[in-house]
Amino acid sequence: MVHNFTAGPSIMPKGVMTEAAQGLLNYNNTGLSLLEVSHRSKAFVAVIDEATALVKELTQLGDDYEVCFLQGGATQQFMQVPLHFLAPESAASYIDTGVWSSKAIKQAKQYGGVHVVASSEASNYNFIPKTHHNFEGDSYLHITTNNTIFGSQYHHIPTTNLPLIADMSSDIFSRPTNYAAYDLIYAGAQKNMGTAGTTLVIVKKDFLQKTVRPIPSILDYREHIKNNSLLNTPPVFAIYVALLTLRYIKQKTIATLGINNAAKANLMYNTIDALPIFKGTIAHQDRSQMNACFVMENETLEAEFLKLCEAENMVGIKGHRLSGGFRVSMYNALPIESVVAITDLMKHFASKK
Repeated sequence: MVHNFTAGPSIMPKGVMTEAAQGLLNYNNTGLSLLEVSHRSKAFVAVIDEATALVKELTQLGDDYEVCFLQGGATQQFMQVPLHFLAPESAASYIDTGVWSSKAIKQAKQYGGVHVVASSEASNYNFIPKTHHNFEGDSYLHITTNNTIFGSQYHHIPTTNLPLIADMSSDIFSRPTNYAAYDLIYAGAQKNMGTAGTTLVIVKKDFLQKTVRPIPSILDYREHIKNNSLLNTPPVFAIYVALLTLRYIKQKTIATLGINNAAKANLMYNTIDALPIFKGTIAHQDRSQMNACFVMENETLEAEFLKLCEAENMVGIKGHRLSGGFRVSMYNALPIESVVAITDLMKHFASKK
């Protein structure tokens, strides 16, 4: 058995992959591959419609929100959000908790003022700031709910009077969340929601009316919503896999997935804390349930442990080049048996040192 701890694109539910593979060969017994079906056909429109409805159902959001499936990943959203909502003469608030939020900040500065209202950069992003400065009149407050590189995660929604925007690329649908607290949510699909190639955007209708400048149609949320995510030829296969994954999430339930993800994270972190040879890098209260990051007290042992993991078919545990050490990603589809396997290996390795 291969244990896949890759941070992304990441492990997917086996049933989803099996059904997706069948759709590539013969979609719904049409004799055609999904890749051969017109994106404007009834067959694919049904995929878009069901995926949109499932997003609404899983987030428990009503008709005051719109849903669309775009391209470009979260990185495009770093630009697309301020393009819509940040005028040159105004400012927006950002909380800097890692690489992805800092990239979002850099993009926003091209469109208007930016207030970095809180940051953990000086501590190498090893915690989530609990308070932030309030700039009344800012266009919005932007956060990144989970930080894949450093392994921190919001466990409480920040209090703000501003419209709240979140990059949820790596923890959407991983636990019960009050999605109605947000005015706009975006998420690349390649962690908990499918395969790389499409990006989910959920936006409140009232907030969308605050668009501040003319926008090229291909980047305009309103145009994509008006055209049911079919303004141009969409990434049909990625959206289909997202649909299959959304069905999987509905069947499992977000509540159950949240319990499972908490159990996996608790096992992982309890093991790290119990073995002096290993050391977690994030403040305990801010540890991510999705990405457990840790190092070894004796850095010279890291190559040996990594080699052992590779020999035991444990894939993707090497830490990001910016954080070093190790990273164990535990998305929805990862079975707890994989976490048991790596924690048992950690205990075995520690007993020999």
